Amino acid sequence: MAKFQMTTRESAATSDVEGWKPKTQLGREVKAKDILNIDDILDAGRTILEPEIIDMLLPDLESDLLLIGQAKGKFGGGQRRIFRQTQKKTREGNKPKFTAMAVVGDRNGHVGIGIGCAKETMPARQKAVRKAKLNVFKIRRGTGSWEDASSDPHSIPFTVEGKVGSVIVKLMPAPKGKGLVVEKEVAKVLEQAGIHNVWSKSFGQTKNKVNFIKALEKALRQLSATRVQLRHQEKLAVVDGGVKKSD
Repeated sequence: MAKFQMTTRESAATSDVEGWKPKTQLGREVKAKDILNIDDILDAGRTILEPEIIDMLLPDLESDLLLIGQAKGKFGGGQRRIFRQTQKKTREGNKPKFTAMAVVGDRNGHVGIGIGCAKETMPARQKAVRKAKLNVFKIRRGTGSWEDASSDPHSIPFTVEGKVGSVIVKLMPAPKGKGLVVEKEVAKVLEQAGIHNVWSKSFGQTKNKVNFIKALEKALRQLSATRVQLRHQEKLAVVDGGVKKSD
């Protein structure tokens, strides 16, 4: 399994968009360039069933595989790896299954997380990236720290919390320059979302990385689900989704 210890970050737009033949109405609209902004789809609550839609609307999308598994090691000290392996005992022998978790994002307010399972490692990896594209959602960013007077939406506007199983993840705004004071796999997700400064707390069985990342996803979705009064939006520099980059 040594070949999987290399860097897993790569470009997510690997599918052939030019030869893509849409099978859904939304896909045909995107292919015809009737829809040019991913936020229009997300705001309307339309379901994305084709990953090529994301490839067309977010050409700068990147993907990264999260370290959710662990290789066998002495006294349980094996090195972390991108695949979690389980196996089923049958009369014919052991049937292994591999699980991978991927995150995709444009580093500008859009991120998606997906899980893929297969009998082999490569199909599991491809399924995880595909599902991550289909699960892309908007991130609300801002400057909610009382220590910060910046108007750049580099952090989050307020504290949010997500819970899955026994794992609880709490994200809190941090001032500019503090960085991501979070667990390494959580930092990968926040980087893809375009968040640069955050405090965090976690509780429960955090060794279960799958539940850990799912709890993080719930917390991030709470950012957009929470209502913010108009008089606070300017003060907190609240931004929903992507921000146009100045040349």
